[in-house]
Amino acid sequence: MTLPKLTLVLGGAASGKSDYAEGLVKKAGNCPTYIATAQVYDDEMAQKVARHRQTRGTSWHTIEEPLAIAAAVHGAPQNQPILIDCATLWITNIMLGEHDFDAQREALFDAIAASSNPVVIVSNEVGQGIVPDNALSRRFRNAQGALNQQIAQRADLVVAVMAGLPLPLKGRLP
Repeated sequence: MTLPKLTLVLGGAASGKSDYAEGLVKKAGNCPTYIATAQVYDDEMAQKVARHRQTRGTSWHTIEEPLAIAAAVHGAPQNQPILIDCATLWITNIMLGEHDFDAQREALFDAIAASSNPVVIVSNEVGQGIVPDNALSRRFRNAQGALNQQIAQRADLVVAVMAGLPLPLKGRLP
């Protein structure tokens, strides 16, 4: 199966978006690259990361990179698809670390454009809930929504996942 240059897979928490994206990428390459953006701060997250690693198995080239995902895209093996899971945790890491989000975002878009590998980005859809009650949460929601829109504009395929079911928003499902 051939993936488009850029695919965005969106969904709510526990919607099945990561499983769907992993399935797409596995069908497109023998040893795909998984760029994991999660940082482990507690036992629950450690267990979630361990489950993801176990589920992926050894057929993936994994890069654990919470911030410099543009560099990870540049450093990924050629001629294999790349999965970035997920943009939501990446934005969180940038915002909480008070890094320059605009520079990181532009570096990512440049890295994707320069790469010969197809890239699939997993991201949370955060705009369907209530308006957050604090400034940081509202700033995060706005940044996440803007990033999702910017990725979607560049993407050839955008898929929303609800209850594990893919719903194409842009392009055709492979």
